[in-house]
Amino acid sequence: MKHHLAGTQKNVGACKDVPEEVKKEMREIVVGLQQKLNKKSSLNMDEEMAETAGDKRKHSEASSDNMFKRVFSKQPTINNMFKKGLTEEACQAIARFFYNNAIPFNVAKSEEFMTMFELVSRHGLGFKPPSYHEIRVKYLKEEVANTSLALQAHRDEWKKMGCTIMIDGWMDKKRRTIINFLVNSPKGTVFLKFIDASAISKTSEKVFEMIDNVVEEVGEDNVIQVVTDNAANYKAAGQMLMAKRKKLFWTPCAAHCVDLMLEDYEKKIPIHEETISKGKKITTFIYSRTSLICLLQHFTKGRDLVRSGITHFATSYLTLGRLHENKGALIRMFTSEEWKTSKFAKTNDGNMLKMWC
Repeated sequence: MKHHLAGTQKNVGACKDVPEEVKKEMREIVVGLQQKLNKKSSLNMDEEMAETAGDKRKHSEASSDNMFKRVFSKQPTINNMFKKGLTEEACQAIARFFYNNAIPFNVAKSEEFMTMFELVSRHGLGFKPPSYHEIRVKYLKEEVANTSLALQAHRDEWKKMGCTIMIDGWMDKKRRTIINFLVNSPKGTVFLKFIDASAISKTSEKVFEMIDNVVEEVGEDNVIQVVTDNAANYKAAGQMLMAKRKKLFWTPCAAHCVDLMLEDYEKKIPIHEETISKGKKITTFIYSRTSLICLLQHFTKGRDLVRSGITHFATSYLTLGRLHENKGALIRMFTSEEWKTSKFAKTNDGNMLKMWC
């Protein structure tokens, strides 16, 4: 019965309806029983050897033989060398799987990666991996069910401590407007749902309706605040939400507020606008020419001038910081013999960049 519930396929078929937590518990029990059985068999073997010794002299000789065996057992055996070869072959196959399928190397650091191989090794010889159809249908449905169970733990935490609904809008590669809804609590942040808002007018009334439905789904008594960006339609929707739901607060996103501040700096302060414009011309001139990129890498020792940020305006100021940090390297570059002898030094843009640096 234990092997049936654990799904070990040992002299019995695997149960198809057993819950995952029961299956895991049964596997641990089966492994523990097998270890106890092996230990008991080892003790019985030692007792039989002691009984057949006969007398003290033979027992001493047997002990001496055992000591001799222990000394030489430290040397590599044929089996150990064979297993080492199999290990190397298996590791190479795993690495090749990463390379040929363009899987990020960070996947090897994940907890699921180690758990997968631990369970495969427990099964032993004859393990058959799941098929394409099983991964796509059977186990996907099971994982969705497990995720729902994990989400329930978060919902229980929302009832105890309260939560924050966070709304993030973005545009995918197909130019669709996607609005993500996430819920944060002391237990952590979970992705709740998304809405394809491409066909929805982004008026304050429509935005309010979407947010209000999510608040209703999470539970009004559980929601402490709703965080959105600071756009006019979201701000109006937040005010409408607080008018209807008296127990929660609307809060503008701090990151979006900072981005709006940087936008005002760039567009409304002349020296910022002029400096950022010059910085863009320097980076565009260099990064649009392969030979200048190589020359830049030589003088900056591999450091780039462009530093990407989360938003457009953050990128502008981060890039200005990089230009300031590498000012000395740029001066050396534009005064070097390589620059003077290049065709770019004779252009109007090249002379202008040299003057700026």
